Order: sequence, then structure tokens, then C-alpha cells
Amino acid sequence: MSRHSPWRAVAARALLCLLVLGASAAVLLTVEPRLGLDLRGGTQITLQAGDDARPATVEDTDATLEVLRGRVDALGVAEPVLVRAGDDRIVVELPGLTDPAEAVEVLGRTAQLTIHPVLSARPDPALLAGSPPAAENELPDGAGNLLRLAPAALTGAGVSDAGPGRDPQAGPGSFVSIDFTSEAAPTWQAITAQAACAAPGDPSRRVAIVLDGTVISSPGMVEAIGCGVGIAGGRTQITGQFSAEQARELAVLIRGGSLPVPVEIIEQRTVGPTLGAAAIEASVQAVLLGAAGTGVFLLLMYKVAGLVALIALAGYGLISAAVLLGLGATVTLPGLAGFVLAVGMAVDANVLVFERAREEWAARPATRKGHQSRLRRAVDGGFRGAFSAIADAGATTLIAAGLLVWLAAGPVRGFGVTLAVGVLVSLFSALVLTGVLLRLLVASGPPARRPRWSGLDGPGRVRRALAARPGLPAALYRQPVRWVVISGAVAVLALAGPLIRGLDLGIEFTGGRLLSYEQVPADLDPEQVRTALAAAGEDRAVVSLSDGGLDVRTPPITEAERAGIDDVVAAATGVADSAPVRDEQVGPSLGQELARRALLALALAVAAQLVYLAIRFDWRLGAATVLALIADSVVLLGAMSWFGRPVDGIFLAAALTTIGYSVNDSVVVFDRVREMCRHHRGEPFARVVGAAVLQTLPRTVATGAGVAFVLAALLLFGGGALTDLAFALLVGLLAGTLSTITLAAPVAVLIDRRRPGAGSPGRERARAQEGNGAVM
Repeated sequence: MSRHSPWRAVAARALLCLLVLGASAAVLLTVEPRLGLDLRGGTQITLQAGDDARPATVEDTDATLEVLRGRVDALGVAEPVLVRAGDDRIVVELPGLTDPAEAVEVLGRTAQLTIHPVLSARPDPALLAGSPPAAENELPDGAGNLLRLAPAALTGAGVSDAGPGRDPQAGPGSFVSIDFTSEAAPTWQAITAQAACAAPGDPSRRVAIVLDGTVISSPGMVEAIGCGVGIAGGRTQITGQFSAEQARELAVLIRGGSLPVPVEIIEQRTVGPTLGAAAIEASVQAVLLGAAGTGVFLLLMYKVAGLVALIALAGYGLISAAVLLGLGATVTLPGLAGFVLAVGMAVDANVLVFERAREEWAARPATRKGHQSRLRRAVDGGFRGAFSAIADAGATTLIAAGLLVWLAAGPVRGFGVTLAVGVLVSLFSALVLTGVLLRLLVASGPPARRPRWSGLDGPGRVRRALAARPGLPAALYRQPVRWVVISGAVAVLALAGPLIRGLDLGIEFTGGRLLSYEQVPADLDPEQVRTALAAAGEDRAVVSLSDGGLDVRTPPITEAERAGIDDVVAAATGVADSAPVRDEQVGPSLGQELARRALLALALAVAAQLVYLAIRFDWRLGAATVLALIADSVVLLGAMSWFGRPVDGIFLAAALTTIGYSVNDSVVVFDRVREMCRHHRGEPFARVVGAAVLQTLPRTVATGAGVAFVLAALLLFGGGALTDLAFALLVGLLAGTLSTITLAAPVAVLIDRRRPGAGSPGRERARAQEGNGAVM
């Protein structure tokens, strides 16, 4: 291999970085961000369920709401809010929708899909003078004929899925594929088997697919379909030269299913953000302050390498924001939680590389070529040594994010999207962008002449302090039961919070009351109303401006409390008589279906992570990791209870983030355990675990401090519900970091005492890969 080939690779990666950063900048300059209802507001549509002929019950309205939720998700509207108002109304809030008219049309249609055998056909009287008028069971097929239809053999309830498609070999236009349920598939086969027995050209050889009383397709049976055989497999296609957009909308309606009762749109208006401008501005300033603190910390810790990390993190922010914009993701508070976690992983990946490089520097003696060669080898060794931990941490997080996107809905799905994007971009930022910058500086920058400027020339203060106590690794987990008992006591104390004080469930889970006020000043700042309501004890009220009015959404309240809210609104708006023009009970926006899907996705994510960790590490280490993340979730729940913080959608995002922190931290420590088991086979496992924990402690301190600066600034100086988010994330960060040391590690030691061999699987494979390491 040519001696210049490594630098050719660096040059190629540098060119890739420039292209990616340039494309990201172009996206940011040309695509408008889609902010959620909490940050920018959106469109609010009120639907009346049922009619005089079929009044809607509460059960009908709830079932209709779930069908509508599926349609809204299919429209590509992320983070919608759907709640039941009263017994027979549904309030739909859609953030960032550029064409509300499209949503109105799709939400209001009943989408009654039926499939009929065709009995006969004749010319359409509307097109041929003198033809008899259409009978009740005759419908035009759009091709100049009236089809006489048999009673419906199937309805939309028999459809399991539908999606658009395109076959270039079949000519222009798109089609819609329909999958039937296992119960409906035999009926579909029987219909097509009977139709295939008719002679070619006979109208009864056709089957009519009717949507809302209109024949949208009436395909005939091709010769390949045998008489009495039909179409097996429960799948068919609707053809008709649809455009791509028409095929997508038709698939949305069919997949969404039939509404249990008809709905009518009775109101449509624009609503403002639920977070005031002052709260958003204060939060932005807090984030900037926290980011500045993180930057100073990294510079003090790692000098020039810290500067490289800051540049890479800036690139991370640019690229991830561009990707989210390109995907049309909606930026909301839960999404910001996922972004914070991904930032933490980006910081962590850089710190892992730096700490490994410091170890490589200390392990390599100076050579004749001087410090530059030694520093270059240390950097290469840092990337090589940190690669497995970075890759495993990213993989476990991506598994969880993918399951959340696939199975969950609403804000939980939005969290998953933001997290997945953040993890992928953080890997690129740490392994490619940081690698290019650091290698260029090592080769020709000031660190090449003065290694002390690099920040990588030897162990830092934390590692030097630990090295002064050589007996600490063996003593740390000599009695692991003590650690487990202390961790268990903390978990029990946390669990006592919900049992003694209860949980302050947010409006998303409990529902509450929607109060609408009119005749408010045009220049009213909703933040003033929020502040006044909080001072009066209604700190959980959600306030937003609408077209000429003010909306206040509260938890369940009494009439006396409602009167108190009227007084606060009157004082804040200057309107003497501030009785609400609208006063309705609203259901939870995170209903049972959303909660069920979120819990299912979360359970599967934890199980998938356990399987992955068992394969990559060892089942003992995987079980210890899962136990630690369960304890972290309990501690977070208890902290929210003891400190009176609301358990709402923000808490849900924080809980997911806590799990991510916990798994990420355990992966880093157990990756070191796996490595040390390979190189120190004669060492007691408890000493190996203790040494691994202590060796990764500098990384733990640096990573935790980097994220904690941002969260602490947000907690102290942020506004609105962002302070609740910061509190929950700080608790999660602390719990996820400490639980690896105080619970996951000692539990792994205890399991190994009963079932020896922790960390041993995969040794031969790891040895074969040793020296290859990362691609950098």
C-alpha cells in the first residue's frame, strides 16, 4: 500500500464532509421548519360526530377519533392532537399543515368501502338519450356504463392494509394495492372465482369496488384467473390511471377504514402556540448559555481536541437539523428531548475517542520520529479502540428508535424519528468529521509541533487521581451486595412517591376542560395569562390564542375553580365579563390506544436491546443493563412524584431518554469489561469490572457534564414546560449515569458468581477483529 494512501482516504472523507455540510446548509436556507403546536400553533378543526338519524355515543366518538388519528398520520402530519370534546365532538389540531383544506376534505369523508359482484351493465342514461333512469342498485362506472350491482359482499372492515404503487411496465399512472384480512380473504376469493366463470366480455365477469357510493374501479377477471379458483392470497389492485397523489389519498381513505358514524365539520380556525414567545426566547437563550458552558468545559478538558469536538458538534447540529427538515419532521418538546439525547451521544462519542487516544499515548513510548508520530498513532488508536463502544451504543439506540417509529404513534413516534436521525448523524459527526479534523491538525497543525496543545498527551486529572490508588479496582466491588442494597433502597424510596403522594397526571392522560373566551385584545400576550393562572394555582393550564379568542385547556376542575379562571382571564385581558363562550369536557390526547402502542413499542425495544446485548456481550451483562434501566425509570417516576412535576407527554419523552442514557452508559462500561476479559483472563471478574468502571470514569464525567450544562441552564433560565423537560432529563441523566456504577456493574458481578463466564462469549471473534477496529 502506498504511504500516501491514508491521507488520500482522509482527503476523500474531507470532501465528503464538505459536500454533506454544503447540502445541509442549502436545505436550512431553502426549507421552512415545521414547528409543533407547542412552538408555533396550527389549524384546529372541530367535528360533530353523528347526525339526527344516527346520534353518536361516547363509544362511537372514541372509535371515530381513532380512525381519524390513523388518517391524520397517513397525511404526513406529525404530532397531531386529537381529543374528544363532550360526548359527540372531536377537536383536531394539526401543526404545520400547509393545506388545511386537504385535511378538512379527508377528515370529513366517511370512506364507506364496499365490494360488489356485477350483475349486468348498460349505457349510462346521462350520456345516451332515451335510456331509462338509473335504478337504486345501478351506479355509473365512469366509462359511460351503468353497472347493476349485487348486494355488498365485503366492506372496508375486511381491509387490513392499502398502499399506492406503480408498475412502469404497465404504463403511466399509479395503482392502489389492497390487502384483505384473513377472515375476508376467502370471501374475496369466492367473489373472483364466481366472476371468472362468466364469458369474456360479459359484465358479470367484473367486480365493482365502491367508495362513498361511487364506483372507483370495476376490474374484469383476466384469463389467468380460472373459473371456480379466483384470486387467492387476499390481495388485489385497484387500477385506473391514478396520479401518484390520487393513489396516496385513496390508500389513506381505504386504510383508514370506515368511520363508525358520519362526521360534520362545524368549525375551523387557526390557533397559536401553547408556549409563549417569551418562554421560547428564554429557552433559546438558556440553550445557548448551556452550549457555551459545554464548550468551555470541553476546551479546558481537551484543549485543541475539545475545539475539534465543538466544530464537529456544530456540524452535527447543522446536518441533523437539515435531515429533520428534509423528512418534514415536526419540532416539538418531545422531539427536543430526543435531540438532547442525540447531542449527548455525539459528545460521548468524541470523548470516548479522546480518552482512548490518551491511553494510547501513555502506552506508546516516544520514537525516533518524535512526538508527531506518537500523537498520530495515539489518534489512530483512539478511533480504533472506541469504535466498538460507539457502534454498540448507536446500534442499541437505533433498535429502540426504530421500534418506536414502527409501532408507536403521536409524540412517541416523533421522539423515535428525532432520536434515530440524531444517532445516525452523531456517528457521522464523531467518526468522520472529527476524524478528518483531528488527523489534519495532528499532521500539520500546532499540535504536531507541541503535543501538549492537543489535550491528548497523557491521562487527565481524573485518571491520574485514580491511578494514585492502585488497590481501588479490586476493592470497588469486593462486596457488590452493598451497592445493590443501596440502589434498591433508592428505588424503593422513589417508588414510595407515587404510592404516597400519587402522580400529577397531565392533561394528555386525564383530559380536562376546554374554555374558549372571545373579545380579547388583539395584542394580548398569552404568557401573561399563563403567569396569572400559575399564580392562582392553575399552573398546569395550557393557554393559546385563536382567531380573535383565547383557549384555556385545564385538568378536570370544579365550577368554583372555573369561576376563578374566569376572574384571572378578566383581569389579564381587561374584559369585565369574561364568561367562556365554549365550555366543554375534553378527553385525553394520549388515549388508551396511544398508551397501549407506546408501551408495546417500549417493551419490545427493551427486549430487542437485551437480545442484542446478549449476542454482542453476554446475557449476564445484558440482564444487568436491563435491570439498571428499569431502576432508572422508577427513580425518574418517583422524582416527578416527590417534586410535584406533571407526568405528561414531556415525561414520556424524558423516560425514553433516560432509558437511552442508561443503556448507552452501560454499553460503554461493558465494552471495556469485554475487552479486559480478553486481555486479563486470570483476573477475578469483580476486579475486571471495577477496573473497567474506573477506566471509563473520565469519559462518564466529561459526557455527563457536557449535557448537564445545557439542561441546568434550561432548568434555571428556560420558560414554560421546557423547565419540566429539563428537570426530568437531569434526573434521567443522573440516574442513567450512576446506575451503571451502582447497580448494573455489581449485579453483573453477582450473576457471574452464580453463573461464571460473564464477558467470555465472543472472545475469539473479538480477537480475530483486534487490530482492525474502526474504519477511521
